[in-house]
Amino acid sequence: MSVQCEVTGRRAAGVSMNFFERYLTVWVALCIVVGIFLGQLFPVGVQAIGSLEIAKVNLPVGILIWVMIIPMLLKIDFSAWNQVKGHVRGIGVTLFINWAVKPFSMALLAWVFIRHWFAPYLPAEQLDSYVAGLILLAAAPCTAMVFVWSRLTGGDPYFTLSQVALNDLIMVFAFAPLVALLLGVSSITVPWATLLTSVMLYIVVPVIIAQVWRKSLLRRGQASFDKLMERIQPWSISALLLTLVLLFAFQGNAIIEQPLVIALLAIPILIQVFFNSALAYWLNKIVGEKHSIACPSALIGASNFFELAVAAAISLFGFKSGAALATVVGVLIEVPVMLLIVGIVNRTQGWYEGR
Repeated sequence: MSVQCEVTGRRAAGVSMNFFERYLTVWVALCIVVGIFLGQLFPVGVQAIGSLEIAKVNLPVGILIWVMIIPMLLKIDFSAWNQVKGHVRGIGVTLFINWAVKPFSMALLAWVFIRHWFAPYLPAEQLDSYVAGLILLAAAPCTAMVFVWSRLTGGDPYFTLSQVALNDLIMVFAFAPLVALLLGVSSITVPWATLLTSVMLYIVVPVIIAQVWRKSLLRRGQASFDKLMERIQPWSISALLLTLVLLFAFQGNAIIEQPLVIALLAIPILIQVFFNSALAYWLNKIVGEKHSIACPSALIGASNFFELAVAAAISLFGFKSGAALATVVGVLIEVPVMLLIVGIVNRTQGWYEGR
């Protein structure tokens, strides 16, 4: 293992939730209130912000999303992917869950719940958009927060780093085709031009910028890199919260008229989270991986790169879409649900190890 991978692994092992991350659900709930209030109080101003577009990309949101994503991508050491040979079975389970199970199970759940069981209680014109948002949420594996979840379960930091690096590398090439396939299967028109633009803007370009910046910083020494990361760490959550305020300013009327929407959208997300984490946890036991490998493997399958999902939903379907709202519901429930899963895998270590 290279010296840089060892250093990065140690840094990942020491990750803990900062103040904003620990209370993310509270901040998102406040964003809902503030956004709805601003949308009702200043409708003209909100509409003016929404009209600032180039090629269907909202400029204020595009800037916020880069500020949101790039600090997270700076943490990723893509050279770590060559460490996967040390835990081939665990990596195999991770890739199977993230790319062969999770997106398809969410598409199925969205079809069952949104198109059928909950359809009478949701706005008919937004059903396809809700389904699309849930698919976008499931098609983007977690990038940054999985380091936190892995740390809280005593997960192997090198395995966590390598699975994140490999997933991000795959996402550059697989996100657009996978989303297009699932949207097509769900009979939703695929806006190919906008989808490819979103992938370029919110995956490819940020990855390139982050990796060039990362290499430049590391040439100056690890201390310089750590100092910058400490300074910009709050940027991601702050930009996310500002984006959510704008989103809920546009969604205010829909939420006021249909307050049940958020609760109904949360149900398939919760089922998908528990199903995928349990399946990954069990499969790692079946193939003989250690508990410290099974935990991060299960947790990355349960959580999402919700920043990318929110960005893609806004670009593809707009601020006022049900897709944007559906991805935000994923943000709303992320922290409490993941902390619950962390508690479950910690309490079942004895069962996992056969004690």
